[in-house]
Amino acid sequence: MKKSSYSKDIILVLTASFFYMASPMLVTPLITGFTESIGGSAGLMGIVGGMMNLCSLVCRPLAGNLADRISKYRLSLIGAVLMTAACGGYIAAPNALIVVVSRIINGVGFACCSVCMATWVSNMLPRNKIGSGMGFYGMMNALAMAVAPAIGVSAFQRFGYRISFCIALVFSIAVMIVIQFVGDKGEPEKAADMKAGLKEQEQESDAGLIMENAAGLIRKSGKQLRKENGIQLVDVRVLPIALIIMLFAIPYCATQSFLVTYASVREINVTVSFFFPSYAVILLLLRLVLKNYFDKLPFKVFLAGSSACMLLAILCLTVMNSNIVMFTGAFFLAGGYGIMSSVCQSTAMLLAGKENRGLANSTYYIGLDLGMALGPMIGGALYGGLDIRWFYPVLMLTVPLAVLVYLAAGKQLRQKQ
Repeated sequence: MKKSSYSKDIILVLTASFFYMASPMLVTPLITGFTESIGGSAGLMGIVGGMMNLCSLVCRPLAGNLADRISKYRLSLIGAVLMTAACGGYIAAPNALIVVVSRIINGVGFACCSVCMATWVSNMLPRNKIGSGMGFYGMMNALAMAVAPAIGVSAFQRFGYRISFCIALVFSIAVMIVIQFVGDKGEPEKAADMKAGLKEQEQESDAGLIMENAAGLIRKSGKQLRKENGIQLVDVRVLPIALIIMLFAIPYCATQSFLVTYASVREINVTVSFFFPSYAVILLLLRLVLKNYFDKLPFKVFLAGSSACMLLAILCLTVMNSNIVMFTGAFFLAGGYGIMSSVCQSTAMLLAGKENRGLANSTYYIGLDLGMALGPMIGGALYGGLDIRWFYPVLMLTVPLAVLVYLAAGKQLRQKQ
């Protein structure tokens, strides 16, 4: 591919990744309230809130296998269609049951897009640019996570729930439109290699030699495909990375769910609504500043720096008594969880090899999904069972646990990298 076309394709996929993330992120802060407004109980509200991530967790292994077997374009299109159908379900939902079904559909579509988009981008990048490239991918996701909830809440306050869901519908349709213009359809590596081999053989002058070599190539590819065609749930090589991002995600997601309650119970005079927009802006800046280092520095350097930032972020939230301390906590949280999420994802890609990046990416997201699910659950248990002053000190334990995971698998990780 020519360099200009190559760059265009990457930009288009990054744009599509913003839209696929923006659609569910717009819905997330509104869906529990909407469920209550159409007759859902408090218990059902909680189920609806967590249903999408739960479905994504279950579906990611299948999506990871599919991403290595069919074109990334096709799987992204399937995911976008499912997300569009889910948004239509929210808009038309007459009762909570339809919302639950729509959340399940949304989770399946989100799993397809999340695994596929990251794999698609990584396969377009040269090996020595995967770190910075995946940093930009993470930056687009962070931008969507900052912008979409603000758009959704603002639209809800002015026009109501269903109009807000219409905007989410537009985002998911935009994914389908944008990927139509991507030239590199992300064909599976084995299929692409086979096509390249056949094309090369076509240039030979001896027709008999062409047929013989093509038949040999097909037999060889067929044997290899039969050998590797079994469904794998996880990529074992990536499991330590998945555990590390899970442990970093737990305090982040607990903060996401309980920061407002934490500040209220402790009667801290801070503007909590500014915390996550500040986090997102700082993360965008950090990723731009560090973009040239993602491919130069080893994983252990980022782990050490992000671990220190995560501990300082939790410490700031523990002693928080003003907006300045809160914003300082947001800064260190961006340097901790925010940077580590990109580093872990790009490392997972490098560990797996180009032909297995779909499964590696799904394994990474399994760890992330577990952290997103366990964070609020652990936060709820701490909030109900301990003095509120111990909320963050206990969550601080996840950081040394992440370091222990690396130390246990560090030699193996270094050898694979």
